[in-house]
Amino acid sequence: MNGLFLQTGYGKVDIVHEIHFMAKKTEASQLKVSSEIGTLRRLLVHSPDSGLGKVVPSKAQDWLFEDIVHLETIRRQEYDYYTKVLLYFLDPAKVKGKLKKIDDPKSKRNFYKPGHADFFKSDKVVELQWLLAEILQTHETKLKLVASVCALEGVAYDEQMRMMELEPDRLAKLFISGTSDENEMLFAPIPNFIFTRDIGIVINNHVLLNKPAKQARTREALLAKYIFFNHPLFAAYRDNILEIPEKHHHFLNPKEGGERKVTLEGGDVMVVSKDHLLIGVSERTSWEAAHQAINLLFEKKVVKKVTVVKIPKKRDYMHIDTVFTQVKRNVWVMLGNFSKKAVKRLDEDPVERILEGSPKKDEKISLIQFNLKHIDKPVIFNNLEELLEDISKNDLGCKEKVKFIYSGNNEFPYDAREQWTDSCNLLALKEGVVLGYDRNDKTVEAFKAAGFSVVHVADLLQAFEAGSASPEQLKDTFILMPSAELSRARGGFHCMSMPLLRDELG
Repeated sequence: MNGLFLQTGYGKVDIVHEIHFMAKKTEASQLKVSSEIGTLRRLLVHSPDSGLGKVVPSKAQDWLFEDIVHLETIRRQEYDYYTKVLLYFLDPAKVKGKLKKIDDPKSKRNFYKPGHADFFKSDKVVELQWLLAEILQTHETKLKLVASVCALEGVAYDEQMRMMELEPDRLAKLFISGTSDENEMLFAPIPNFIFTRDIGIVINNHVLLNKPAKQARTREALLAKYIFFNHPLFAAYRDNILEIPEKHHHFLNPKEGGERKVTLEGGDVMVVSKDHLLIGVSERTSWEAAHQAINLLFEKKVVKKVTVVKIPKKRDYMHIDTVFTQVKRNVWVMLGNFSKKAVKRLDEDPVERILEGSPKKDEKISLIQFNLKHIDKPVIFNNLEELLEDISKNDLGCKEKVKFIYSGNNEFPYDAREQWTDSCNLLALKEGVVLGYDRNDKTVEAFKAAGFSVVHVADLLQAFEAGSASPEQLKDTFILMPSAELSRARGGFHCMSMPLLRDELG
């Protein structure tokens, strides 16, 4: 990559002259998301890196994994399909007619490796590791980020100096995987970096950065902050990148401050219309974060309404996008625990159904909506369906009947089993076309009953390659994604995506 050099107090600073992205607000660098279902045009992802293969049983839960996973299976048999289907929908020139070559074992997956000459390098399906390597081309940014990571991870000074000598691609890989080219682990990996939704959220043309609840995700937040504030892709939106502040004198609060702590993750934020945002209060996002975010977003006039969705603080749920996501203007998938409709049990009788009809204390949900014009007069919703129906009808102008598809077809124990493996955590590529795991059989049956076609991603890609189908033709389709290992990482495709640009709903 050619560059220009300037002499500063930091020494020579590489001002990249031919960097891939331009800083101008052109079509190639637009940033706008005003719904969950508008046709997806650009998103941030991170492919599973070698750090995933270094998670050991004794550290799995500290690093927020329920189990250790098999890296090569996740890559070759699962996530690679995700990359290919995203490219077919968002940047088909990168993949169309090339599947045979891409999947040839002799290629050694070079198509998927940031830094390799054969990497797909799409400005529509944007790889975080690639962006990180690009900002490290600039000496000043490299110096600051090396110092920040080393301070965070307690790295020795000599090792810090050696890091400064690494090429940007190698250093980006080290920051993410924790492992040097000599296979020496210098610090812990950040295996949750594949869940790019959580590092931030695009709200209209603003970016709200996260504040992770768990120590294991602190380095993710640091790397994301440097990317958003330093990469030319986001330069035109520099003033629109928002961080929620800590509460005044927060450092005086006891460590166990609980809800007074400001913690927020992107899985708890949903842009359901250009004027309306949902913020979850959950295991990972605190009341104080919701409070600070609402004040900030109203002050900046980013949205006009914010609904706080408080769910139980349980590992089962984690974020609100694990209990519901949107499929179409009038179709939502959700967990029946938060429904006004009782979950069907295999052996129940009428008396049992009535007695157990009310949600248990640890399964309750509360829904409070704040309006910019009347902030002191919140609206309370009685159940999740009531809120989602209101969004469909009043925010999105839907005239059709609002439909709900339930995890596990609302049958116990399948509802809980399949929610655990992300039956409700779906990514809409466009309205009515969603990606979800193939293992959630009862949920898939419920989609079929609701009139959706179901197709396995391998068959769909072959049809795209043969020209017998195209992304533009697909309507009301559930795309089945292989999930033996990915689902054990506790996150679905909604989690594994950070949309940067969606078409506005017509």
